[in-house]
Amino acid sequence: MRILMAHNYYQQRGGEDEATEQEIALLRRKGHEVTQFFFRNDEINNYSWLDKGSLAINTIWRSEIYKQTREIINDFHPDVVHVQNFFPLISPAIFFACEREKIPVVQTLWNYRLLCPNGLFLREGRICQDCAGKMFAWPGILHRCYRNSRSQTAVVALMASVHKSLGTWRNRIGLYIAPTEFVKREFIKNGLPAKKIVVKPPFVYPDPGMKIDGGDYALFVGRLTAEKGIMLLVEAWANVKTLDLKVVGDGPLKHKVQGIIKEKEQHNVELVGWRSYEEVIALIKGARFLIFPSECFETFGRVAIEAFACHVPVIASRLGTMAEIVEDGKTGLHFENGNLLDLVQKIHWAIAHPQALTLMGQNARSEFNTKYTAERNYHQLMNIYQRAINSS
Repeated sequence: MRILMAHNYYQQRGGEDEATEQEIALLRRKGHEVTQFFFRNDEINNYSWLDKGSLAINTIWRSEIYKQTREIINDFHPDVVHVQNFFPLISPAIFFACEREKIPVVQTLWNYRLLCPNGLFLREGRICQDCAGKMFAWPGILHRCYRNSRSQTAVVALMASVHKSLGTWRNRIGLYIAPTEFVKREFIKNGLPAKKIVVKPPFVYPDPGMKIDGGDYALFVGRLTAEKGIMLLVEAWANVKTLDLKVVGDGPLKHKVQGIIKEKEQHNVELVGWRSYEEVIALIKGARFLIFPSECFETFGRVAIEAFACHVPVIASRLGTMAEIVEDGKTGLHFENGNLLDLVQKIHWAIAHPQALTLMGQNARSEFNTKYTAERNYHQLMNIYQRAINSS
């Protein structure tokens, strides 16, 4: 099969980037031809003032993408186009180009951008769905939900509104891939046809294998941003004295986190910074448990299944997708979203019950074998592609 894979990388690398690259590698290992149509938000840093001024219009419709997509299709002749993320540099123009050339499209729902300007369903540290279901996301503009800017939020809201009016989301995309049942339900609730959404989670390859010992520290892996719950976690660790915490990642809250650690003299908290994928896996293997304290509706938590693969249980917020991936008392523990006391209690329980934690790690590995291997994922992906082709 020939697959054209389109993806817009953000400036800070995330789980969807890793998932996209792993899907491409998997498809090529299985003998399929994959052509990449990639853009990176880093390019915007080199834009002229004129280019930056035109970015607003291009977010809604980028004519050169329409032209380039048609040229690639006519040169490569793909059987299907798989769009991972089109925002902001690819734009929905890619869907019209595929329709013109009669090529079926599959779109992965890595965020809630079609329903919420910031893509997170989060405002001022709280879950917010004020824009979901509206033809135009005016509450997001009012509250500056995208990059703390009314003008930039208006551009995202207009993009979603224009293409909702044009039927782009309903009619020009053959199938959507939702990483979890929770994500599927949210999009159905807000207007996408249920028959067009298929649940397929990411996978981990190569299989990193199980850890050998019980682990010497707790681990956080993610961007240092408010929605990832890093501030709550660092505050919680002020009440933990018997186990170290390693924080892997970078982001806008880095200096604030460093300040809190210094102010509270938290000598058992280490900011490790950004690490390569291989280094992250090694750190996961050395952990007693992973903490996944996100305060938003994550569409998935790739680091959680990486932990599962390594025999490491996960303490996660009891919220949306996280509560779906991590089964409380079986593959990890839940704590009430944003509840500092509950998080501290669950951390202390995990430290005090090493045998129960080992059993959870074994269950987590079984869950990985059942749901998140490359082989299982490959068959799911092929079925999705074939279904999109048959329906076109």
